Amino acid sequence: MRQRWPARLWIVRHGQSAGNVARDEAAAAGKTMIDLNVRDVDVPLSPLGHEQAEALGRWFAALPEAEKPEIVLSSPYVRARQTAKAICEAGGVAGEARPPIVDERLREREFGIFDRLTTAGIREKYPELAEQRALMGKFYHRPPGGESWADVILRLRGALDTISLHHADRRVVIVCHQVVVLCIRYILEEMDEARILGIDREGDFLNCGICEYAFEPDGDDARCAPQLVRYNFAAPLIAQAAPVTSEPDAMVAAR
Repeated sequence: MRQRWPARLWIVRHGQSAGNVARDEAAAAGKTMIDLNVRDVDVPLSPLGHEQAEALGRWFAALPEAEKPEIVLSSPYVRARQTAKAICEAGGVAGEARPPIVDERLREREFGIFDRLTTAGIREKYPELAEQRALMGKFYHRPPGGESWADVILRLRGALDTISLHHADRRVVIVCHQVVVLCIRYILEEMDEARILGIDREGDFLNCGICEYAFEPDGDDARCAPQLVRYNFAAPLIAQAAPVTSEPDAMVAAR
């Protein structure tokens, strides 16, 4: 029996956020704390992030109607919802305009007591935890009150099952966060810890970058295997003359 998957899946990171900017400023100044007075969930896009999101929306809108996304799913975080909204408002979705569908399982990784701390701040305030994290590796280390990469993967497996159930054979966009993009790759491509962390070390995933999959039957059993079409694809921004950025999120100094 054919597995139920979308016909096409785009996984998009949100545009540059105000948190990205604050993180860079904290790192440049050698601070231990990132200067933000809002919850991570409420951090909005920066002016540049809005420009990137609008450029991404125009790129999707320029696709032939039969190739445009039909469904837009979004993390509940403000910066992701703003990016998803920009895609819809630009005409980047086929058929009748509809708002993005928010799924809490697509949210950013939660950092617990590491929230707002730079790497230097973690080492200074929680030296024992920093040592423990270095020993365990970030894939399995869970900061108190937060999540490991493995925790994120567990909730994403459920989210992908829901997508397969409700949006099989449709064209779907997911707007989310850097670690979430990587963890979805881990699931779809059946990776191990070493491989996904190796991809992570190669560089940050771009703001409004695209990871795209097609799903084609694989062999006589008609198993629908995900085929990676492109990763960290920046052409939508380049084509629209929008600046390309790839800063880690504000709360991700020790992601």
